[in-house]
Amino acid sequence: MRRIHVGNALSAFGLGFTVPYLYVYVAQVRGLGAVTAGMVLAVFAVAALIVLPFAGRAIVRRGPLPVLLAALVTAALGALSLGLASTSAAVLLAAAALGAGQAVMQPALATMIVDCSTTETRSRAFAMQFFLQNLGLGIGGLIGGHLVDTSHVSSFTLLFAIEAAVFLLLVVVMATVRIPHAPKMEDAPASAKGSWKQLLGNRAMVQLCVLGFVLFFACYGQFESGLSAYGVEAAGISTSALGTALAANTAMIVVAQFAVLKFVERRRRSRVIAAVGLIWAVAWLAAGYAGLGHGSAEMATAAFVSTYALFGLGEAMLSPTVAPLVADLAPSGLAGQYNSAFALVKQLALAVGPAVGGPMGAALHAPYIVTFLLFSLAISVLAIRLGRRLTEAQDQPWRARSRVVQRGGAPTDAIPADA
Repeated sequence: MRRIHVGNALSAFGLGFTVPYLYVYVAQVRGLGAVTAGMVLAVFAVAALIVLPFAGRAIVRRGPLPVLLAALVTAALGALSLGLASTSAAVLLAAAALGAGQAVMQPALATMIVDCSTTETRSRAFAMQFFLQNLGLGIGGLIGGHLVDTSHVSSFTLLFAIEAAVFLLLVVVMATVRIPHAPKMEDAPASAKGSWKQLLGNRAMVQLCVLGFVLFFACYGQFESGLSAYGVEAAGISTSALGTALAANTAMIVVAQFAVLKFVERRRRSRVIAAVGLIWAVAWLAAGYAGLGHGSAEMATAAFVSTYALFGLGEAMLSPTVAPLVADLAPSGLAGQYNSAFALVKQLALAVGPAVGGPMGAALHAPYIVTFLLFSLAISVLAIRLGRRLTEAQDQPWRARSRVVQRGGAPTDAIPADA
């Protein structure tokens, strides 16, 4: 588990190391223009949407570790090629390899966490994963920003070469991991071998995917697109204040993650997600005040920073809640398939979110706030509806474990994943 957490931190570090500077690198440093730079960002999303359905099947059949190692090598080759590419075609091909590799890492690492944890330790393991991911992204972005120089292509080549080296280092680290035997597809019951058809027949999982799309669309899909555009255009937020808001988001996650964990571990998962919807509704109200409240510049900045901090609090509550729920909904042997499906939903939301929120945040200020305020409230409604379809073991795993112990059973593994 420690090696897996190192893997999460290093993969996030590699992502934060280069992604914030891709647009500048392609459009200005390589001189390929804004259109090509925009296409590169789109290729990241498209590559993820293409490979994730196959990744789930591969994880189920081969196990998560071989799939992770293949993804890391692919991402390393993509990063190195991107640093050397000088034409539009070469840049787009390299971005496709990097995007595909990074997309597959997520469900592979999540499945390894499932295989190396029990129902009792899973929430804490996923909370640690989220904590290290944010720490890695923040440190990677900070170091990368000090290395790049837009007047020298070589500084970006060095940046991508270091990213490739990080992924290859992670190959070495993860190759030493010995995953406990986990059920494979051939071990699963006949009813579980329908793969995508079987997944779509799981009403609770379908509802969770719909809820997940709204979560990622209304929050993560707005961070660096609609919300930042709204802050600059409607609230007059400076670029330095925008950086402070992003830092407040990361700081909230780092500071609050494990304090929040103690609170959510003894609560219904569906109610925790519903509470996140309400917290994010307050965040959008704060954003509305920042841009539409006609207060002082200092008050607008404070409200805008608070918006990002409240989003961070909600994220800290979701990390030990949603991912373990995906694992508990998966039948034996199909955790990789379910993790990949949820990652696919996330990528789709992250692709659609900026496309919808960006133009609205820049030009339609009041409709933008009202729209995403309603989306946040919809999160609460969808979470309550999901809770009605979950079993006690899925919605309140701590209570189900307590009852098993009282009856003299095993405290951790007595409850099957597809209970």
